[in-house]
Amino acid sequence: MFENLTDRLEGVFKKLRGHGVLNEDNIKEAMREVRMALLEADVNYRVAKDFVDTVTEKAVGREVSQKLSPGQQVIKIVHEELVELLGGDTEHIRLDGHQPAAIMLAGLQGSGKTTTSGKLAAQLKKKGRKVYLVPADVYRPAAIEQLQVLGNRLDIPVHPSTTELSPVDICKQAAAEALEKNYDTLIIDTAGRLHVDEALMDELKQIQAAVPLSEVLFVADSMTGQDAVTVADKFNQDLEISGVILTKMEGDARGGAALSIKKVTGKPIKYVGMGEALDALEVFHPDRTASRILGMGDVLTLIEKAEEVVDKKKADKIARKLRRNEFTLEDFLDQIQQIKKMGSLEQIMDMVPGINKLKQLKDAPQPDEKELAKTEAIIRSMTLKERKNHRIIDASRRQRIAAGSGTSVAEVNRVLKSYSAMLKMLKKMRGKPGVMSGKKRRKAPKGMRR
Repeated sequence: MFENLTDRLEGVFKKLRGHGVLNEDNIKEAMREVRMALLEADVNYRVAKDFVDTVTEKAVGREVSQKLSPGQQVIKIVHEELVELLGGDTEHIRLDGHQPAAIMLAGLQGSGKTTTSGKLAAQLKKKGRKVYLVPADVYRPAAIEQLQVLGNRLDIPVHPSTTELSPVDICKQAAAEALEKNYDTLIIDTAGRLHVDEALMDELKQIQAAVPLSEVLFVADSMTGQDAVTVADKFNQDLEISGVILTKMEGDARGGAALSIKKVTGKPIKYVGMGEALDALEVFHPDRTASRILGMGDVLTLIEKAEEVVDKKKADKIARKLRRNEFTLEDFLDQIQQIKKMGSLEQIMDMVPGINKLKQLKDAPQPDEKELAKTEAIIRSMTLKERKNHRIIDASRRQRIAAGSGTSVAEVNRVLKSYSAMLKMLKKMRGKPGVMSGKKRRKAPKGMRR
């Protein structure tokens, strides 16, 4: 999402690094370009101006560090101010106070409230919460049914709402039901409109008055840019929201909503939606996002994602197979599936430090989801015997695999060639002392040491 902004800032900082000594003119020229980059990213004009003014003041007035070059010092200040602009510390969802803890999701129609309700329920269930989903949108066709379908997929109970009841009565009944059945978390999916209107706000206020709420989260479509910020501000004035969830952050929006919303509303971004899958909701970390914007990657999130999807027993088994030269195409397929659970290839690559510079190189490899899908289809079209021993795959078998996977023989050959090359590389690594052996080299007896 921040790719264009990252590219622009990279260019600005490259110029700064070219100066041996920075003076006030250098800094102001660089900050003018930073401001233009922010405005092009659809950041609120006042927010962009204040940001640049603050960075300029700190960069000009800061004492020179012995450890950092002048250009690095400016980058450090920009990073610090970006973190502050995005919200400072990570703000986690509040689940204390009233029991059950009730979370109301509000926003305009089409912002993704219902899907986000399911995603949030899935995340809280993982943390051991007993969640109860409450469909309170009685106006949109099939809204109640949509949440029931999500609840069934997640194995999370859904309140049996009907369109004959008012949203306020539904929420009252759901709160009583949750108390009776010991559900500790209510997630209320409310109605939206195409625009902010009095009837919508009145209904949400009535729910607020009827059910003690732990959180009122505004769900905003990040693709709408500054419109999302304006609407969030209006909701906050009328409802006093406690936080924001930005959806569709995996898209090609310019990032202005994420960079402006905290400054304008005073309310933190708590979650971001990173895809359609029900596990594609992430806690928002201002410091990690700032690092990604500046092309520094996000290793912590990458590690967390890996820990979520990697089965420890499977990982140990794969490690043993690698050491024994027993890594098969069946294992290769399993690894592809593990990678897919972590998100799209582009999302994963964006978390790797320095990847932005690699992308700018001529002939640099680009993430290709289609190629990954083809590889998976090709391996799935093999028999179990073929997956366990690729050497038996002769010309006739390759033709059958190509037909079964909807690919060509050349593509099947490419997959097998890549797999064979990987095995050779692993064999070389095993030959190096201490690499993949799982054993430490023994020290020679004292008398034999040189």
